[in-house]
Amino acid sequence: MEGMPELAPRDRLERKLRHGPNLSRLAVRAASLLLVLAAVQALASLLFYDAIDKKTLREDHARRVAELLVVSQRLHGVAPQAVAKTMSTSHLEVVVASAPLVAGGPQDEAVDEIRRHILHWEPQLSAKPLLLGIEPSRSGYRDLVGAMQLPDGRWLNFRSRDISTGWPIALRATVLTLVTAALGLALALWSLRIITRPLRELTDVADAIGQGQLVPVRESGPDDLRSLARSMNVMQARIAAMLEDQARSFEAISHDLRTPLSRVTIAADMIGDDEIAGLVRDSTEEMEAMLMSLQQYLRAQHLTAVAEPVDLTLALGDLLEGAFPGQAHLTIASGAVVQTYREPLLLAVRALVENAVHYGGSADVLVEPAGEGRWTVRVEDSGPGIPEDQFERILAPFYRIDEARARDTAGFGLGIPTAHRLLQRFGGALAFGRASGGGLSVRVTVPIAPDA
Repeated sequence: MEGMPELAPRDRLERKLRHGPNLSRLAVRAASLLLVLAAVQALASLLFYDAIDKKTLREDHARRVAELLVVSQRLHGVAPQAVAKTMSTSHLEVVVASAPLVAGGPQDEAVDEIRRHILHWEPQLSAKPLLLGIEPSRSGYRDLVGAMQLPDGRWLNFRSRDISTGWPIALRATVLTLVTAALGLALALWSLRIITRPLRELTDVADAIGQGQLVPVRESGPDDLRSLARSMNVMQARIAAMLEDQARSFEAISHDLRTPLSRVTIAADMIGDDEIAGLVRDSTEEMEAMLMSLQQYLRAQHLTAVAEPVDLTLALGDLLEGAFPGQAHLTIASGAVVQTYREPLLLAVRALVENAVHYGGSADVLVEPAGEGRWTVRVEDSGPGIPEDQFERILAPFYRIDEARARDTAGFGLGIPTAHRLLQRFGGALAFGRASGGGLSVRVTVPIAPDA
């Protein structure tokens, strides 16, 4: 339907998604599953590295010690005094002394395994006197200590620090695993968001269709989702056409009923009994008002409009002055210019002001800023008001509250439902409260066009 605000609901719904949770329930469940898998992977990696670290660390210490012993022998032949200083590192402490500094004692499995690794790396060391042992360090760890006799009879004593802990290697492996898992999770979430975007759009569209809005669905994604989007678009078009035909049909019927009513009005003037004539005339006027109210509600079902800049001060001022002279008081803030749908907004406000004037005798209309370029129009009266438990029910057409709104006037109770329907279709909203004087306060959220 030409002129419908097709993008307004999508704009509003996407804004809601940006400020709220970014993922649907499906995405949240998938993300939770990915997090569990990442945690399992990290735990399995830790257990794996803990299992292999003992062997890896012993091989690493054995390689370091083998290299130390071979290089120290060669360096001793060239510069004996520089051996200790040159060969000491952050991992190895080297001291040349006249006697071995390794305390004698029983050898354990770890020492025997390291000895085998040393001799595997450097077989020529098997002919040298080589002592190995394990001693506790000041930090509470276990150090590999040893001594080898040099050609001049002195002993090369060494200490390879921290042979018991696996954290130097396991920590690096764990960090690498966690980083990889985090990157994989981020990529999976990004992919999941891309894949589920058409589903989120279809959900938003379904909600908008339920409010009578027309939101074309972008036909993208996998074949099944594209087919579903295409079906949604066709369904929207058929529903919109059906509702419009139905509304126009009822509107035409109500219009045609005015002809016989006019005849009855004319016939009333020919009745000799003034009391009967007055009764007939009042009844036809009431039926005429009912039909007018019904026509306005039916028109709200298919009214189209194009967004335009609207100065709320001028627009509402002209409306109230022309339709409710002396019955409505307007209070408005400066700078109230918005990109909105003029006719639906003014029709909605007119219906609310008419309702307030009827039940309260007068209406106070206040235009207030609502932040982020939005505005609200508040319509208040001093009438009997409406109980809070009826706020939702009065949005339904033909619903009346007998105890609060006595049926002493023509109409079907379609004023508030007509305003609600107009605002709902164009991206606005209605909210109810109690006015300071005890009457009804209706707050209108002015529809904002998406390009505003």
